Amino acid sequence: MAKVLVVDDDAHIRELVRLYLEDEGFDIIEKANGQEALEYAENHRVDLVILDIMMPKMDGWALCENLREFGEMPILMITAKGEATDRIKGFKLGTDDYLVKPFDPVELVLRVKALLKRYRISTASKIQLGGITLDRKSYHVIYHDGRTATLPMKEFEVLYKLGSHPGQLFTRDNLIEQIWGIDYEGDERTVDVHIKRLRERFTDCESDFRIVTIRGLGYRLEVYSN
Repeated sequence: MAKVLVVDDDAHIRELVRLYLEDEGFDIIEKANGQEALEYAENHRVDLVILDIMMPKMDGWALCENLREFGEMPILMITAKGEATDRIKGFKLGTDDYLVKPFDPVELVLRVKALLKRYRISTASKIQLGGITLDRKSYHVIYHDGRTATLPMKEFEVLYKLGSHPGQLFTRDNLIEQIWGIDYEGDERTVDVHIKRLRERFTDCESDFRIVTIRGLGYRLEVYSN
């Protein structure tokens, strides 16, 4: 399931959000302030962030702005600040949606699902590519004989992105924007390097799936068996 980072200095709000979202099968990570949340997001995959504005150490405005440097992920603000100027500021900094306290938890769940759907983030944490399974929760590759392997995070994300949409073409710019973020300043050859490494890792799985180069355009993954 999708991993949701909940950031609020009010433990009761965090618990309320966690209970309702866990009932829907989401994986919830709680943080009490923006600094802790940013440190977590820098080192772990997060599919959606729910954050408060008024927090110690780093407020929601700053957290939202920093998270946008990681690329495209849904951000939902929950706050007591309901004035139009605050909502406008939030949207300018990159939030996708806005709920004012007190809020209806059922509405929160619906908004979370809508954001994930808008971003086309799968609520499943595993996909199968022929004889192997990719587990996005653990970043493990599970082989049909029970063996497991762990990939570097970016390599896994590239393979998972391609594998989630078999047959779909992804340009290098698509992959950079969705995995490295729109502010990534490196060369697009980074994508080529990661594709080359993935091909080398999975030479024994070419009867199951293959990453195909579409010359001048990008890459797509083709699955041959399930």
